[in-house]
Amino acid sequence: MLNYAITFLLIALVAGILGFGVVAGTAASIAKICFVIFLVLFVASLLRGKRA
Repeated sequence: MLNYAITFLLIALVAGILGFGVVAGTAASIAKICFVIFLVLFVASLLRGKRA
């Protein structure tokens, strides 16, 4: 998930530099969603690891 977030962040940065506003906004939104999902799964795995 973190790889996807970083990939979409890079796409958003390149699109923003080149002037593609809609593509940059969409890629940034996808990157944010992927990063949040990554954080939730990471915290869940940390909590599950402590219980076992």
